[in-house]
Amino acid sequence: MDIRVKIEITGPDGVVHEHEIAAFEKGSESAAEIGLSIGDSKELLLTLQQEIVAAQAAAFCADHSTCLCCAGRLRRKGSKAIQYRTVFGDITIDSPRFYHCRCHAGSAQTFSPLTELLPHHVAPEMLWLETKWASLVSYGVTVDLLKDVLPIDKRLNAETVRRHLGRVAMRMEAELADERYSFVETNAYEREQLSNPEGPITVGIDGGYIRSREKGQSHFEVTVGKSIPTDRPDRYLGLVQSHDEKPKRRLNEILKDQGWQENQQVTFMTDGGDSVINIARDMAPASEHILDWFHITMRITVMHQYVKGLAHLNPDEAEEMARRLRQIKGYLWNGNLHDGQEVIDDLVMDLDDIETQYASIKALRKAAREFQTYIANNAWMIPNYAERRRYGERVSTGFVESTVNTVVGKRFCKRQQMRWSRTGAHLMLQTRTRTLDGTLRKKFQQWYPGMKSDGDQKLAA
Repeated sequence: MDIRVKIEITGPDGVVHEHEIAAFEKGSESAAEIGLSIGDSKELLLTLQQEIVAAQAAAFCADHSTCLCCAGRLRRKGSKAIQYRTVFGDITIDSPRFYHCRCHAGSAQTFSPLTELLPHHVAPEMLWLETKWASLVSYGVTVDLLKDVLPIDKRLNAETVRRHLGRVAMRMEAELADERYSFVETNAYEREQLSNPEGPITVGIDGGYIRSREKGQSHFEVTVGKSIPTDRPDRYLGLVQSHDEKPKRRLNEILKDQGWQENQQVTFMTDGGDSVINIARDMAPASEHILDWFHITMRITVMHQYVKGLAHLNPDEAEEMARRLRQIKGYLWNGNLHDGQEVIDDLVMDLDDIETQYASIKALRKAAREFQTYIANNAWMIPNYAERRRYGERVSTGFVESTVNTVVGKRFCKRQQMRWSRTGAHLMLQTRTRTLDGTLRKKFQQWYPGMKSDGDQKLAA
């Protein structure tokens, strides 16, 4: 079976150009011969792309070969071949250079229309595709994936993809406005005049750790969060706080993107750490800060494990310690902070008085004292968790724990053996969070207005 593919291009002048771009000999005796192979499709797409890009470049240069002021024809100085990297291969384009018209003076004598149109020589969709996949998997795997399914030039390597991702992330960073102490812009009267908000927003913020490439340091902390509105898509937050100079601005932009207004209820749930609390402080007038129940129970569970070991040597004392831990958990769950802190104080004093040969008694005492300080420092964020649960409100940032694993664990740690600088990790977090919450392509559409959305990736009928 002889198959020939032709393309017909009608230029701006109305002239029709017809070209044969591919010819295939296909059999029909086996399943492997049915349809186009990957190799056939790569060849077809590359040739088709070459014809389309060449025609578009020629039309653009023709439109810019006359003076915009006097409509006079511009003198041509010469041309050179440039490489334009696209999703369907690297295309060589003839790039002419023209002299500026004498009717107006310019800083330069000549200019190249294609250099102004394609300053980075990389197609926006190619840049988006590299950024998207490099945000999900390693740079090397991204290169292998693109080369397997697309007619990508063999010279594409992991370092090129890394540079492109960094360039995209730095452009996002450059667009971020200045940091501010408070983002409250209205007074109480002005907020009363605002329309009714859509519904409450829950924001969970937590931390994770990434392998460090710096000498003398094994890991450094990153901050990860998730904003969950009532009626809009969720958004992710990611940053390296020891590197980022605009953490509060970054969170504010996410809330604004979700349609937040200043009379809208926002619940910030954190682990009680100063760094994460400071990001959310003075962010929203109608806000509440809640200490994550998960982190409270996690500390109590650790002490329970120590008490189980104590039971082998001091069963009576261990039983009393276990009873008090259950009391503490019950008091805190029901928001009875006064009685809960009294029992915590008694637990700490009793542990200091116990005489035992238990090897981990020092660790248990330390855990109890740290828990005592933890609850005292975060008492203002402890609500009645039982009541919140009865009304269907969140009491734990379990969703943030999974977010930390999704954003950090699956790309930076675990099986990934790569070590990171603070700058590199911070830039990766910007593209990865946008990839995960589906807003990366939207950002590219802002930069490149002619770029279609995912739902519009169809040929016109």
